[in-house]
Formats: sequence, structure tokens, C-alpha cells
Amino acid sequence: MNFTRWSARLPGISGTQRRAAARTDLATAPERRADGSVPAARAGQPADPANPAPAVDALPAREVLDRVPALVALVHGPDHRLAYVNGAYTTAFGARPLGEPARDALPELRALGLLPLLNQVLRSGRPRTLKSRKATDGRSYTFTCTPAGEAAAADRTGGGVLVFATDVTDHAEAAERLRASERRQRETAVTLQRSLLPQVLEQPDDLRIAATYQPGGTEAAVGGDWYDVITLGGGRTALVIGDVMGRGVRAAAVMGQLRTAVRAYARMDLPPHEILQLLDGLAAEIDANQIATCVYAVHDPNEGRLVYSSAGHLPILVRDENGTVVRADEPTGPPLGTGGWVHSSGSVPLGPGSTAVLYTDGLVERRDEDLDEGITALERALAGATGTPQVVCDRLVRSAGVQADHDDDVAVLVLQHPARTGHDGELFRNAALELLGGVEAAPRARAFASGVLTSWRFPAELHDLGVLAASELVANSLQHGTPPMRLRLRRTDRRLIIEVTDGDDHLPRRRRAEPVDESGRGIAIVATIASGWGARRTPGGGKAVWCEFLLPAKQESA
Repeated sequence: MNFTRWSARLPGISGTQRRAAARTDLATAPERRADGSVPAARAGQPADPANPAPAVDALPAREVLDRVPALVALVHGPDHRLAYVNGAYTTAFGARPLGEPARDALPELRALGLLPLLNQVLRSGRPRTLKSRKATDGRSYTFTCTPAGEAAAADRTGGGVLVFATDVTDHAEAAERLRASERRQRETAVTLQRSLLPQVLEQPDDLRIAATYQPGGTEAAVGGDWYDVITLGGGRTALVIGDVMGRGVRAAAVMGQLRTAVRAYARMDLPPHEILQLLDGLAAEIDANQIATCVYAVHDPNEGRLVYSSAGHLPILVRDENGTVVRADEPTGPPLGTGGWVHSSGSVPLGPGSTAVLYTDGLVERRDEDLDEGITALERALAGATGTPQVVCDRLVRSAGVQADHDDDVAVLVLQHPARTGHDGELFRNAALELLGGVEAAPRARAFASGVLTSWRFPAELHDLGVLAASELVANSLQHGTPPMRLRLRRTDRRLIIEVTDGDDHLPRRRRAEPVDESGRGIAIVATIASGWGARRTPGGGKAVWCEFLLPAKQESA
């Protein structure tokens, strides 16, 4: 159907005039017969001379458009005066006044913002399409605007525009249902992912910690990034961050199992590399086709260091009190679940005034740049990021350009070891005594503990309990341990910690002493009077046995 031969006078043109014009055009078309019929489409198929098939150009265009189910309107001139609407258009939007500008005659097109599109079509002479727009009748249409009229081909000002609207309501509603289903699935997956992460981060006495997690992309397949903070007792804190390869509910489920296992293994107070060794075997049992990266670190305020082990994870970044940023060195082993690797531990200084950052690859990995470049950019951002851990966390995420539509999950864990001075510094104190053994060791330990607790102005009851616990722990070490031995007392704003170390690596356990037993009651006494107790092997060999007492509220603010 040759729409370019239409004009704004289309409604007034009779069918006879259009057929005459068509016959004039056919006279110059060698492939059509003079009587307007079309030659046989295939050889051997005779035409019916009594009922010849009409030529395409000879079909009455208005009659065809009046019958099509699509909505059709024709506008003319620079102000788009309405020249024609078909029956389907009138049924959808009602009768429309011919000869009026489209802004008045076709308010539904104005509401859809289609009038500027008419201008573009009239100026460019090229068709334009506006897909799936809901009109004032509540149905959705795809609008195609096509230049029409001989004048349009000449000066682009006096021509017309044919508006052709196809009802796509069913498709639009189906697409919206699909989008709604995808949104619900994503919300479910994100809810699952977040529920497997710690709802409230543990806040140890000596550290200030903040974390953030942002799911990647807009699809339901969230990833398996996770983090956790675990207080180990005795002032020590474990920090872990990991990333399960892959996406979806399965990755999130594996992540949840690994996080639960980490918390269970952490209670054993093992060195970081032994924790990863256990996780490696567990990951292979959970899903042999799923691997995960992980870094597990332990902070001990007495040592001022962060001891860590990494299974294929990105390096920890540490900014010291002078603002210098360093990467934690090797060792780094293969990801969890690969098996056959013996992990090892390393350490990095984390003294007062330092900040450490643990993160997943979504923060630094980009498709168009090397991973090392992303880590270097993160180092620069950390060097200039000051403030609370949450502020630092937010700044690092912003500096990496992470938006809501980021294509990968991002998890960031920031910890600070504050430098305490003045009154705050008085609430964090340490005292230690080297024990040489012998019969005088126990009395010296009791006298030392009594003097320290008195100088820290603890109430009488807590003073006596602390001296008793120190005496029992030292007596246990003298009987079952080997030199060198040390008694250490530490107070924070929340608790009193008493720890005894010696050179023997046999860990004590609590047991029920029989009435006739002459020993075996020391650990039971400590476990009864203290808020908590524990024992662990030390990296250089030997063990540490500790207990702690929660301070009264008035003592916390003293």
C-alpha cells in the first residue's frame, strides 16, 4: 500500500479517483496489466479473466484502514491538524474533530508525549516508534509514526504523519507480571542472603568495627559474599570475610554453612591457618563443585598485631597511625574446597590508631582494568578516608563507584584500633609479671595481682575474686606447665582479664574432682567465679589459660 501518495485530503478523495490514479501508475509498470490485474504468481496458474485480482495500488486504502484492528490517525502540516482517524481509533478514544491541531484533537497523544515525535518525523522524513505506552483508555500500545504525503518528501513542512498504534496490552501485562515475579525472587534471594549475615556485629572492647554488604545487579541471582566478627574471649577477636564462587540461592546456602562452621571452629581458638584447614575439608564435603575464597584473622590487643591466613582471598589493607597504607603479605593459599594444600599464617601490625580493611572482589574488580589497579585505587582511597569505621566503609564504597546496579556483590569490613589517651586511656591498662617457678611464685603472683587491682581501684569483691583467679591459674601452671611462665592482667572499659602463659602445650579441661582427689579443683573454681574462661595454644609453643570478669556499670565509667 503506497502511503507516500496520501495527502491531507484523503477523507475527501473518492474511491473512483484513487482507482484512476492507481491505473495511471500501473500504465508505467511493465509487470502489471493494463486492466489493473496482477499477473499469475506462478507459471502454469491461469488467471480468471472474468474475475481479475486487483492490483495492490488499486485497493481502496481508506476502506482497508477502516477495517484493520490497529488504531490509525493521519495528521497534516506543521501543527499536525487531524485529517483522518479509522474506526478502531474512534472506538478506543471516541470521535475526534477533523481539521483541529493534534494537541487539541488528540489529547491522548499529548498525554503520552507523542507530539514531539510527530515533529521529528515531519522534519526527518523517517519513521519513529514508541514502544508499549499505556494510553488514557487503560490499554498499552506501540505507536509507529510514518511520514506520509508527497509534500513531506519535498520540503518537510506541508506533509503529513501517519500514526499507527498496535494494541500490546496482553504483552505489556505479561511483561509486567514477569518483572514483578523477578523482583519478588530477587527480594527473596537478598532477604536470604542478608539473613545469613550477622544482623548485629559484635563490638569487642579494643576495636571499633563496621561492615556493609550490597547485592550486585538487578537479577535474583545474588552472590555468596559474607563477613563475621567473633569475640574469642581474653580480649581477642576473630574477623572473617569470604566469597563463594557463583551466584544464586545455592551459593548463598553454601555461604551460610561456611559461616556457621567458622563460628564453631573459632570457639576452639585455633590459629588462623588451622581454621582454614578445617574449612577446606568442609567446603569439599558441602559441594565438591563449589569453591570459596576466605581470609580469617585474629586480633590480640596485647600483641598489637593481626594474625591471619588467606585461602585465595584479596590482601588485607592496613593504614597505620601515620596514614601509610600497606598490604598484608603472603601467605595466600588456594580457595577453600580445592584440597591438598597446607595453609600457613602471617601477621601484620595493627597498633593503636591503625585501621584495617577486609573486602571482597566486587569492590575492586572491574572488567576493563587489572585487579591490581583496583586494589591500588582502594589503597589511595583508604589513605584519605578518616572518621569512624562506618564513615570509612561508606567512603571506600563510594570511591569504588559502587552503585545500586553494580554487577557483583560487595562486602566490606572495617576495623579500627583506637589510640586512647587521657581518661579513656585509664580504662585500658595492662600489667604483667614474669614467673620463675619455685615455691615463691604463687605468693608473688597473689601479691602482684592484689597490688595491681588495688591501684586500678576495683571494688573489694572484684578485687578478691581477681586475686583468687590469678592464684588458681598460676598454681595450675606451676603444677602442669613448664617455664617460661607469665601472669598478665588487663582491664578494659568493660571487663577484667587474667591470663597465665607457660611453655607446655597441654590444654587444661574442667573436670569433676572426687572427694579424695588432692588436685583438679583449680580450673573448676575459676570457671565458677569468672564470667568466662578458656585456653589456647600459643604460636611459639606453649599455652595460655585465661578468665575474665565483667565490670560493674560504675566501674566501666570510672
